[in-house]
Amino acid sequence: MEALKRANDIRVRRAQLKKDLKLGGISIDAILRDPPDYVSTAKVFDILMAVPKFGRVKATRYLNQARISQSKTVGGLSERQRTELIGLFSR
Repeated sequence: MEALKRANDIRVRRAQLKKDLKLGGISIDAILRDPPDYVSTAKVFDILMAVPKFGRVKATRYLNQARISQSKTVGGLSERQRTELIGLFSR
């Protein structure tokens, strides 16, 4: 029951994060630079999809340019991948 409660808490927090990204309340750069613990197991692709003006094509293009798999999690990003992806947003 404890694991189920923890999983539900993480889902709720991720949903709120995606809403904040969509509304511009938080930047994707901040999430990628220093990801909260509840985001570390989320897929980078799913987080990118929550960014305004990002769809499947643009998110896939950004991941391909940074040489990141679509199944990669935020916590699993290497420093190079993290830096390269943040750099794509600052262009």
